[in-house]
Amino acid sequence: MGKKLSESLATILISMLSYGALFYLNDWLTSSLAFGLGVNWIYLPAGLRLFLTLVFALPGAIGIAVASFLISWFGGFPHDLITCLGVGLISGFAPYMARIFVVANVQLAGDLSDLNLPKLILCILIYAALSSSLHQWWYQVRGLNDAGTLNHFFVMFIGDVFGTILFIAVIKYGLDLLKKTRVMAL
Repeated sequence: MGKKLSESLATILISMLSYGALFYLNDWLTSSLAFGLGVNWIYLPAGLRLFLTLVFALPGAIGIAVASFLISWFGGFPHDLITCLGVGLISGFAPYMARIFVVANVQLAGDLSDLNLPKLILCILIYAALSSSLHQWWYQVRGLNDAGTLNHFFVMFIGDVFGTILFIAVIKYGLDLLKKTRVMAL
């Protein structure tokens, strides 16, 4: 097995495990904020979705898609292969499509070296709109009870934006704390 393939498989596995772990942590922390099937007022895994696809690109998207499919299949969604496959693909590839759009249209380098706050906010908003609209469209197509409505779209959009901002804030705080700890150790 080539080095590039083994690195991609490791990235997919890391993405799967981290997304699955954060999904269940978010479910435990914010279960009282659930609005409906697959919709939450604060969704921290949205931030991880965006982060994994910005940093790892396609392997990150694949890992998220596989984890989301498994979560849907074994979780609260109807035990329907097509519905769960769609949820997985949208979960993994909506942030990846947002990444492609932002890199191509917002003058963002593929290696993210010129990522700044305005570009990050734009990326978050594009991702949240794309993810929310595709999820709700899919729920409507698949006839999932009350899902797929405009209200569900808005709540999912808000939850993805808040969750992403909180996720980034926690990462930034952690990096700042790590930097301070390293300076104190010297």
